[in-house]
Amino acid sequence: MARQLSQASEVLTTPKSVQVWKAVVNWLTFFFQIFIHFAHLFCYVGLRHPLLSSSSSSPPPSSSSYKPLPVVELAFRESPSSENTTTDVQIDKDVSHGVDGVADRPLKRLTVVLDLDETLVCSYETSTLPDHVRSQATEAGLKWFDLECVSVDKESDGKPKVNHVTVFERPGLHEFLKQIGEFADLVLFTAGLEGYARPLVDRIDVENRFSLRLYRPSTVSTEHREHVKDLSCLSEDLCRIVIVDNNPFSFLLQPLNGVPCVPFSAGNPFDEQLLDVLLPLLKHLSLQKDVRPVLYERFHMPEWFQMQGIPATEVTMDWAGYKEGEEKP
Repeated sequence: MARQLSQASEVLTTPKSVQVWKAVVNWLTFFFQIFIHFAHLFCYVGLRHPLLSSSSSSPPPSSSSYKPLPVVELAFRESPSSENTTTDVQIDKDVSHGVDGVADRPLKRLTVVLDLDETLVCSYETSTLPDHVRSQATEAGLKWFDLECVSVDKESDGKPKVNHVTVFERPGLHEFLKQIGEFADLVLFTAGLEGYARPLVDRIDVENRFSLRLYRPSTVSTEHREHVKDLSCLSEDLCRIVIVDNNPFSFLLQPLNGVPCVPFSAGNPFDEQLLDVLLPLLKHLSLQKDVRPVLYERFHMPEWFQMQGIPATEVTMDWAGYKEGEEKP
């Protein structure tokens, strides 16, 4: 009798053990697929040539405290409700009118300063770029082209070294430049080397929409960051100047004029930042007498810089000047 019970127990437990092992194998397979998925998403990391990066000297912002567009508030700010947003827009529109609704003189044309790498395009050293990246980009409809650019390095015979890079255009790039050019003056300001950036911009700006191009020599060094883009080289009056850059440290000297945007890479073929996020914001800014109050309420960049350890005396100088002018009758 005991032997029969033992055999029956084995019959009952064996299928159960098999089921448990099958469940374990299924879970392991599931997690392995997730791992492969994320590895695929990050396969583009490290492909860029260090000399091509416009922000190579500045570490990336801390993702724990910084949220660029389209989440148009920093981490310590709550997103405004739709009701409050409507009210803010109405107030901002009223700024462009005088007392009793009488219109002031026409607003000065807005100046939009655009970064290049990871804002309008992304570039990779061709020899290090896997073939499947181009294939996937082409299948997704992402435009790209190969480019030869002169490096600061020299060959053994003393001739300038030529680098071969592959450039991916951010979706909507040409339409974005066209529409911005209808209400603003476009300025390209990149920390990239001119030997690389000039032929690249020649390819994406065949209509010569940029009224001015500024390269690495036009940037300045500060105690905390190198290759900072000082907007005062464009105008002493910063009321109608806005800079769009994926690296907020680029506009460290004028934090109230900056729009931090999401970095672009070849792994984001369906990116919609230019036309769906940045364009509407820039159109709204073109209606303002002074873009700084709107951008301060949107991003609160001076406080963010202080959170990164940048002394308040450096990042709030421009804000203090604005407030002083605002308080005068």
